[in-house]
Amino acid sequence: MNVFSSEPVSAALIERAGAALAAESARFASRGWMPGTAGNLSVTLARDPLRLAVTASGLDKGELTSSDIVIVDEDGAGVIGEGGSEQRPSAEAGLHARIAAKAGAGAAIHVHALAAVTAAHVWPGGVVLRDLEMLKGIGHSAHGQDVVIPVVDNSQDMVALGDAFEAVYRPASPNSRDVPALIVAGHGIYAWGADLREARWHLEIIEGLLQIALATRR
Repeated sequence: MNVFSSEPVSAALIERAGAALAAESARFASRGWMPGTAGNLSVTLARDPLRLAVTASGLDKGELTSSDIVIVDEDGAGVIGEGGSEQRPSAEAGLHARIAAKAGAGAAIHVHALAAVTAAHVWPGGVVLRDLEMLKGIGHSAHGQDVVIPVVDNSQDMVALGDAFEAVYRPASPNSRDVPALIVAGHGIYAWGADLREARWHLEIIEGLLQIALATRR
């Protein structure tokens, strides 16, 4: 369970969420996956009503502080008076909110990693992965199963992008977990998990899988 959404949204919780988001942002900026102000991250603070802490817009992701977050609602709109800063939330906050609501994510990470963008160009209908050991890292069988990383067209309309995500998202079943990632063509990848650590693991594993798929394609 996400450690944030299980407790009241207090000033201390928001401060802790901001520090965690700043640390993860610095990690991905150092890898070149969040160049300049690109990319965004979120953690789910509460479910009813839905509240997320999202990185603020227009800031260098390698230099964020614990104060550089905005509290947003289920539409990705900033919520005044509930903590966080009064900066502008990331433009993609609405998609983060849809992922939190639909997939039950406790955290989501959006980066501009090269393999994801390249893979979407090569396989615009979705990236099929099979018989790769690292698939176990996202809860799927390493052998004998097709795992599809969905790809959707880019849009500046977050409602349209959220609708596209919901159209391709397949929830967990008794025999399989969901696929905790979405590639937006020509843009980047979203990955999520129960908390920031799991979201990070999912992102790193899937980016690695995509690198293998691209390097071995015929």
